[in-house]
Order: sequence, then structure tokens, then C-alpha cells
Amino acid sequence: MTDDELIWRIAGGSGDGIASTSQNFAKALMRSGRHVFTHRHYPSRIRGGHTYTEVRVSETPVRARGDGFNFLLALGDSFARNPSENAYYGNEELKPLEENLDELREGGVIVYDTGLLDASEIDDFEERAEENDWHVYPMDLRNMARDFGREVMRNTAGVGVTAALTGMDLNHIEDLMGEAMPDEILEPNVEILHHAYERAQEEFDHTHDVAVPGGEHDEEQALLSGSDAIAYGALDAGCRFIAGYPMTPWTEVFTIMSQNLPEVGGISEQVEDEIAAAALAIGASHAGVKSMSGSSGGGFALMSEPLGLAEMSETPVVLVEAMRAGPSTGLPTKPEQADLEHVLYTSQGDSTRVVLAPGTPEEAYDQTRQAFRLAYEYQLPAIVLYDQKLGGEMTNVPASHFDREPNPDPGSVITEAELEDAPHDATGKYQRFQYDAEKGVTPRSLPGQKDGRFLVTGNEHHQPGHIDEDPENRVLQMDRRLGKFDHISADLEEEDNQTYFGPEDAEYGMITFGSQQGTVKEAVDRLNDDGHSVRAVSISDMAPFPTAELAEFLDGVEEAVVVEMNASGQLRGLAQKELGRYGEKMSSLLKYDGEPFRPDEVVEGFKASIDGEDLPGQNTKYVPAAGD
Repeated sequence: MTDDELIWRIAGGSGDGIASTSQNFAKALMRSGRHVFTHRHYPSRIRGGHTYTEVRVSETPVRARGDGFNFLLALGDSFARNPSENAYYGNEELKPLEENLDELREGGVIVYDTGLLDASEIDDFEERAEENDWHVYPMDLRNMARDFGREVMRNTAGVGVTAALTGMDLNHIEDLMGEAMPDEILEPNVEILHHAYERAQEEFDHTHDVAVPGGEHDEEQALLSGSDAIAYGALDAGCRFIAGYPMTPWTEVFTIMSQNLPEVGGISEQVEDEIAAAALAIGASHAGVKSMSGSSGGGFALMSEPLGLAEMSETPVVLVEAMRAGPSTGLPTKPEQADLEHVLYTSQGDSTRVVLAPGTPEEAYDQTRQAFRLAYEYQLPAIVLYDQKLGGEMTNVPASHFDREPNPDPGSVITEAELEDAPHDATGKYQRFQYDAEKGVTPRSLPGQKDGRFLVTGNEHHQPGHIDEDPENRVLQMDRRLGKFDHISADLEEEDNQTYFGPEDAEYGMITFGSQQGTVKEAVDRLNDDGHSVRAVSISDMAPFPTAELAEFLDGVEEAVVVEMNASGQLRGLAQKELGRYGEKMSSLLKYDGEPFRPDEVVEGFKASIDGEDLPGQNTKYVPAAGD
């Protein structure tokens, strides 16, 4: 975190409107010319339980959460199950203030709602505030909101106080409220916004240096999350059917798709379980519709059987898997990157699937479109792998990035005219699975096409689709399906999905994937500014793996630290599986406590790995290279 940025953390109870308030605050700042990045922390409860969202605000682009924060708006937990300090989980009502003090920077600002919170219940609050030069501004936001008609408006009052203490203009906030609120609640919200703003200016002497930085955008910006980007990428790729069952955090993609599909003539189905969801998507795709499904963790595990069916029947479909901490239900609302091996290998026999792991909203949009193209061109499942961090965090992106033409192309589908001359067996069935197909792909016919009928089965089959256990046929069909990957690899080399940053002639390297990309990039920038020589690569292509590209990267560095959010080093394991000769060059920096890396943790982890020292008291783990 730099001195010229604001990192605002709003904390309260789950169900208190923390997420929506922070999203509107971030959008208002974006519209006023600033760059923003949000980070969300929430419990696995419908209501109650400590939750917070950070909004990092800068004059220049930011793509990671900061190292701590410098402004706390603590609203208390109005749904707290127990306000007693002796309760099993402590005083839940107080946690939005008490549990957010450890990461508050020196010189930071605290605004807390005295209508719900009593700072004197925190034993050392005054001493810590003095020691850290915190600037404390108590205000009874709860009763202020009651005076204006609705207690929930204490969030709006808190934003008004924030604006007054940071020099923020209210115009963009008012504009957003006007867009989102019906008239009957708009007027009192605007009134309390200005009332709280004016009271803060009148009652408090501004003794702090924390302020909203300046900024101006060169072009129109959009505020979105990875979930938004995946959904919009699917829609623009021509997806017109989705089936699913809700499960955090995949639900956000499912919800956005369900809201938008009717506007483009598509269909969304919520079904009884994830087996049915994947099966429906495969069936819709077989009928000729671009289709998708998805889930998280245990829900995706249920999709293993239909996933194998799509591979054997060569039915194109796109699945998304939103990783969260496991095993089982684990930490259902916390991010982790421990489903990589699950997504790569959950199958019956040798799998044939594409797996892409985007690292930014832009990549999520691009690679979702790419997943549809590859799935429907090569007739196999393509999986978009992400996590709760990428799916839920929001940042501003140039709107022009999404100015693309929709792609309704159904992929490798044969026409009725072409079917007249296509190979058929003696019974008139189309030879759908031809041994000598170009790139291993026989154009598929769709139900209802003249001369297009064939059999579809999950068993091994011969060219027209009849079950066939002949050894020679088995080898021919398996080799043909696996042979697609040589062509897909060449295809992906042209797309260049891997992202590099840092000087090309750097001495040391970092390797990461998915949502840690922005954090590692910021860490690399800091390390190079401090005199280290570091470059990094963020890998998106998990299957097929970019073996040649990574080998070239590893050849150019002395050592490489693999940064990922899991306990077993799954990306490092995949890299060593594909590139075993580089095992002695790769070490691991791991985090699996339910919180994503901060840039400073990656910086300190890298220094410890290079110097061979222990990590300085962080919830991270360093695993040395195989030869150390």
C-alpha cells in the first residue's frame, strides 16, 4: 500500500448490506476518475456473522488487495446471534470493530457506530489507538438512521461520514442512488447522506492525512467481477442454455446468466442436483445449442459421470468450476486454489478436456469465449477454472475491452448438403466417429438432419456409434480423441494465454495461476524497485499445459517460486509432472488459511525463499525445491 491511496474497509454483519454499499461506493469512485479494486470477506451464513469489504482506491490501476487498510467504517453486526463476551464465538456484535484493528495501518481512520458499538468493551482500544496514531471518529449512525425512517440507512450515513472525512464529492453517490432506488426510499437516503456529511464536517476536526486520491480516466470504464466477465463472455460466445444448482461461489455466474439469457432468447434451468445440471447441458448441446453448466467443489464432483459422457460421446459443453476451500464443505465462502487436480483428473479413464484458468476479469471474459470456441470446434468439454477471489472481487476495466462481435458459430457441424456425400454404414447411419477425421474431429450432425442419424453411447464405439469392444477399434478411437490435443496446443500457442511481467533477463522467477496474478505482479514490481531481479508468469492453460513456454521461462532463471493458494502445491506438482527435469529449480510459497495473498506476503515469501530464511510470522508456508 502506498501513502497516496485510500483503502476503505466497511465492516458489519452478513445481511446488513455491506456488499451492496461497498459496490456502490466503488462505482461512484470509478465514475469520478479513480481506479478501484474490491476485496470481500464474508461468513457462510445467510444473516449475521462478521463480514467486510475493502475498496482500494488509487490514481493508477490496481489489481490486488492492499497490505492492510487505512480507513475503517465499523457498523456493528445488527444480526449478531450473541452479544456476550463469554459466548462460544465471543461478542459477535462487536467483531466488526474489534476484529478489524490488527490490519489497520498507522495513522489510519476509524469511524464506528456508537448506536451499536461500544469501544470501551475492547480492553486496549484507547492504548492501541494512541500507539498507532489512529484517528477515531465515533458517531451514532444507527439512531440517526432511525430518525430518518429506516435503520438500514446507517450504511448511507456511514458513506456520508466517509465522504466528509476523505474529501469525496457526493454527486456520483447521489447519481448511483438515483439509478438504483425507487422514489419512496431515494429521498430519505439522499437526506441522510447530506445530513451525515454535514455533521461530520461540523463535529470533527480532520487530524488525519487519509484522503481520496485524484484521478482521471482516458476512456469509459466498467466495474465488474470475474463472475460478471465469465457470464458476459458466455453470452457473447453464443451460449443460449444453462443448467445448474446453486452453490457458493459458482452461484453468481449462474444468477447473472439466468437474468440475462431470456433477453437473448436463451433458457436457464435450476434443477435438482449437479448431475442433472451437467446432463441437461450435454443434452442441449447434442441438440445443437451452445450450452454450459458449472458448480463448486462437491457439486462439481457430482458432474464427473456426465463429464466422462461428454468426453466419450464427443459432445461439446462448457463447465465452470469455482474453487473454494475444502475438503468437503471446508470453508464454503473462502478462496482457495485446491481444485486444480480435481478438475484435471476427475474422470473415468483417460480424460480429454480443455482447462483454462483466467487471472483477471479481462482474461475471464476472453477465455470463456475461447472455451466455447475450443469446445465446439474440437467436440469436447472445456472447463473454466476460477475461485471465490476472482469471482467476487470487482475492479474497473476499460469498457472497450468487451466491444466484440458475438459468436453464434456452432462449431464443427455438418450441413445436410454435406451429409449426402458423407460416409455412412450399410444401415444408413452417418459415420460420426471416423478414424481418419481431420484434427481428430468428425463434423457432427444434429437431430433432425436428413441422413444425419447415428448412435450415441458412453461405451466405446465404432464409426457409426455402435458399441464395439474390438481392441483395434479401441486404440484407433482413443488415439484419435487424444490426438486432438496436439492441434489444440498449437491453437493455444497462437492465443498466448500466459501473462508475463518483469524484466525478461531477470535472475529469479515466480510462477502463479488464476486469481493471484495481480498480487504477484504487484509483488514483482516492488521487488524490482527494491533492487531484486525478478520476472513472473501467470499460467492460464492447465490442459493442455504450455510445456514449451514454461520450459523456456525456467531456462532463463536461476530459481522460481510457485505461488498458489493450497497446501499441497498443485500447480508446482503439475509443472513437475510435465517438466520433471526442472524440479530442482522450483520451490513453493503456499497459503491456505481462507485469505488470499497480500502483495507484502509474496514479497517477504520470495525474500525468504531466496535467502533460505523462515517466513516472518505469516500464515504462509515455504516449501523448498526438491534438491534443497
